[in-house]
Order: sequence, then structure tokens, then C-alpha cells
Amino acid sequence: MSVKEEEEEEGWGGGGAGRATTIPGIWPSPGKSPGTRPEDEAEGKHPQREKWASKLDFLLSVAGGFVGLGNVWRFPYLCYKNGGGAFLIPYFIFLFGGGLPVFFLEVALGQFTSEGGITCWEKLCPIFTGIGYASIVIVSLLNIYYIVILAWGLYYLFQCFQPELPWAKCKQPWNTENCVEDTLRKNKTLWAAANVTNFTSPVTEFWERNVLSISSGIEEVGPIKWDLALCLLAVWIVCFFCIWKGVKSTGKVVYITATFPFFMLIVLLIRGVTLPGASNGIMFYLYPNVTRLEDPEVWIDAGTQIFFSYAICLGAMTSLGSYNKYKYNCYRDCMLLGGLNSGTSFVSGFAIFSVLGFMAQEQGVDIADVAESGPGLAFIAYPKAVSMMPLPTFWAILFFIMLLLLGLDSQFVEVEGQITSLVDLYPSFLRKGYRREIFIAILCFVSYLLGLTMVTKGGMYVFQLFDYYAASGVCLLWVAFFECIAVAWVYGADNFYDAIEDMIGYRPNPWMKWCWTVITPLLCVGCFVFSLVKYKPLTYNKVYEYPDWSIGVGWTLALTSMICIPMVVVIKIVQSEGPLIERPGHLLCACWPSTLLTVPSEIYAAPAHISTL
Repeated sequence: MSVKEEEEEEGWGGGGAGRATTIPGIWPSPGKSPGTRPEDEAEGKHPQREKWASKLDFLLSVAGGFVGLGNVWRFPYLCYKNGGGAFLIPYFIFLFGGGLPVFFLEVALGQFTSEGGITCWEKLCPIFTGIGYASIVIVSLLNIYYIVILAWGLYYLFQCFQPELPWAKCKQPWNTENCVEDTLRKNKTLWAAANVTNFTSPVTEFWERNVLSISSGIEEVGPIKWDLALCLLAVWIVCFFCIWKGVKSTGKVVYITATFPFFMLIVLLIRGVTLPGASNGIMFYLYPNVTRLEDPEVWIDAGTQIFFSYAICLGAMTSLGSYNKYKYNCYRDCMLLGGLNSGTSFVSGFAIFSVLGFMAQEQGVDIADVAESGPGLAFIAYPKAVSMMPLPTFWAILFFIMLLLLGLDSQFVEVEGQITSLVDLYPSFLRKGYRREIFIAILCFVSYLLGLTMVTKGGMYVFQLFDYYAASGVCLLWVAFFECIAVAWVYGADNFYDAIEDMIGYRPNPWMKWCWTVITPLLCVGCFVFSLVKYKPLTYNKVYEYPDWSIGVGWTLALTSMICIPMVVVIKIVQSEGPLIERPGHLLCACWPSTLLTVPSEIYAAPAHISTL
């Protein structure tokens, strides 16, 4: 079957008219219209919803959305830290028991309701609309600080275009007398003669003293670093123009941003494995230590990594799914995308640890001394490694371009999910004319202003506070638990399977239903409880301890999302009619699908608010 025939069969070509369809409860939008029609605005109807031009637009958008920085800088480190190859056991348990089922649930929910991350719950299960609001709070906070990483990456990229990489030598204005070049450590005679006890690396000093100009603590925020502020503004402008026309622009930009990083990752992998010492790094990455599985933190790391890397509980996947044609086979492609995501994480480990093995050999130290995670890997360990390679400028430019593209498509896909969810709350107002574009510009500008707090001299402390609390694994696990409860136990797993069967033409493997009903909620509860029991207050570089008031601010950021779910339940009960004791029951009954309706697809458009073409 050709691609065109396959797309027409799934609804991308507008086929399928006249087929009788059984649907539960709500009226899904088959969404054959490519966008807003002037006659709808003239008649006072809601402007029609855009749809992906092809299924490849959707696939690349999702791939770009969840294949991001965490695949490159977090998974490999967690694998090494938590038992090497043994870490794959809890990773795959959480992948098949939590990550894939929730990912598919969110995409299918968006496709079924043709709504964003908030209004989809209003249609499916109104009492749990707070799930949508919780997701939007999380993704809004995430969008403020995640893009700061791109600002750092852009700054590093600009610095690469110099005769010599500025972090390679100890001859820069920001270097201290304790700065010692890393290659000196390999020469034991020179190292002993230097008699250095409290030394720092030039790449560390470039990061902390030049890029960040880091202060002594969060109490000393200091002035804005305007070079970073301009980099932050630049990436926000790029993000705006990637999404300002909705899926028409997003679906085309991802052809570059979602594919090019894979090619560069392959190039870096090939270069890494050909370096001396690479095999030692790879062995260090994969060597299994089964005894580490006895530590609950290993399982917590596996669970939170799955939820982070699949970008679930943020409303983004639901919003992307809402632009699918109604008959699109989302189940098949969600499974393929899951394999791509986890496969990328695994392969990235070879690219990263082969280079770390080379760096350890060049410095004459153990690999454990150079292994880093997060910003420490991207802005200290890897830049240090490329400075030791032949053609260091070329490899540095390649790495930071890959870093920028990996982060950029994740950023604008998450912002697109945020915008979609908010616009769907007021579609008749925000989809008219250029109001959506103006709304996006305002949201991006406000997010930029809030992000300026993270490009001050104390900005790194603010960044870590957001990263540790605002979009923490605890928040994501909380939302995922209630998503499964709402769909599987309130709306009904079998009823949702009926809806999926109506969309894709068959019932998915029962495993998904079992996960939504039992397995995923249990995994979420277990990981949530252990995360609280094993909680440790935030520190910077394992030295600086955050003051109590800042820890309170962090937990406030976390609770702003988590409280949305119970708060909306209470609001719904208060606003309902009838005796107070009966209101919860009535609200739960409103989530149940009504008697099955059999209607031909050409009269789906009976309700005025549903798209007709």
C-alpha cells in the first residue's frame, strides 16, 4: 500500500465518508477541515480546528517533543550511576507499565475529543478537569526555565567562533591562579612539580566565572547578565516563529529540528567510539551491578526518567493528538515513537561515555571522576572533552548545534501544547483573526521576563529551584495517577477502548487497559511515596545548601500544580445543583458515556460546535 493510500485510509486524504460509526457518549470531531473558514466566523460559529497536513508532521512533532536533552544528558548518567545494564530492568518495567500506557492514553484522548489538555477532560470527565489545569501549570513553569538551557547553549555556540576555544586554556581574564589545564594531569612529573592541591579546570572556570558569573547563593541574585539575556531573547523569538501559525508552522519546522539532531548524534557516536579509551567508557556505562537494584532510589530514578523523557502529564501530547484526523492509527505510531525515544536514550549513552572514557584516559583519572549529568555534562564535561580532540572547534560547534536543536523542538512543542490548551478554553475569541498570534506573543514575552531571573548572577540557583520542584517527578506522578483513575475507573477503561476501536478500527492489546486500571496507578503511588520518603533538600554542587525560605518557595511551586486537581473537584461540587451529599455521585455519573449511538460519519457535524469538513 502506498503512503498516499495509507493516509487516505486513516483519514488524512478525507476518505471514509458514509461509514456507520459507533461512538460512546460524546461527539468526537472527525476534523476533516484544514483550518478556520470565514463563513464560520460570519455565522458566529467556533472557528474550526486545524489538522496535521500529513501523519509525518505529527510523528516528527511528537518525536521532537519528547526526544530532547534528557535523552542525552540524563539517561546515560542514571544508567551508569544506578548499576549500568542492571538499571534497564526498572527502566523497562516503568516504560511498559507506566510511560507507554500514559503516553498512548494522552494522545488517544486528544484525538478522540479533538481538544487540548484542559477541555479534553471537560468533555470526558468534568469532575477531573483539574488534571488539565495541573498539567498546564507544570508545563508553564517548565517552559520558563527549560529555555534557559538553550540560552546557555547559544552563548557557547557563539564562543566557538574564536581562534581558540575560550575554555581550553588558563589564559583568560576570568581565570584564577588555581586554574590548571586538564592535560597537565596526565604528565605525572609536571603534576607533582606543580604541587597543586586546590586546583580548578579552565572549563569549570569558564562556566562558573564567565558564563554564569555565579554569586555566593540565591540570597545574592545580582544584576542581569545581558549577554545571556540577549541569547534568551533570541531563542524565545525563534520559538515564537516556530509556532505562531499553529500546526502549519510547527509541522514543517520539525522536519529540520527533529531529524538533524539524529544525524549529528550518529556522527558524534562514530567519532566517540573511534577515540582511544572509548571502550573503557562504554564498559563503565553498561557494566551491570545487580546489587544496586536493592536501593529504592534506583527505581525512583527509573520512574521519573520515564515520565520526563516521554513528556507526559504536561498536556503537550494531548494537544498534539488533538490535531490528528479522527481515524488515524495513533496506537501503532505511539508504540513506534516509544521505541524511538528509548532507543535514542540508549544509543546516546554510547556517544557520551565513549567520549568520557577518552577524556579520563587523557587526564589519567578514573571515569567516575569525569562522569556528569545535566548542565555539568553539557557545559563542563563535554566541552572539556572536545578541547582535547583534534579539530576541537568543529566538534564543539557540532555538539552545541545538536544541543540547541534537541532543546528547541522540545521547547516549542511544549509551548504549542500550552497554547493549544489555553486557546481551547476560549476558541470563539482566540481563534479569530490574529488574536491567537497576539496571545502567543504575549505569553512568550511574559515567560521571557520571568526567565530573566535565571540569567542573573544568582540565576543558576533559581534555575535549579525550578528544575528540582516545579516540574519534579512528584508532580508528574501525581498527575499520571489521576489521569489513569479518571479514564479507567470513572469514565471506564472498556468505554475508552470502545472509543479507540471506533478511531483505529480494532482494540489495542489488553495490556494497556490493565496498566491504566491497576499497574500504572500502583507504580505511580509506589514511586510517589518513595520519592517523599527519600526526599533530600536541594543543594548546588553538593556544597551550597539552599536556605529554608527558598525550599518553601520550591514546594509552593510544586503544590501550585498538584492542588489544582482536588481544588477543581471541590469547585465542581460547590457549583453543582441538588443536595450536597448527592452532588459527587451526579458529577461522576456525568463522566459515564451514554447509550451507544450509531450514526453515519457524514452527520457527525450535528452539534453546531463540531467541525463539518
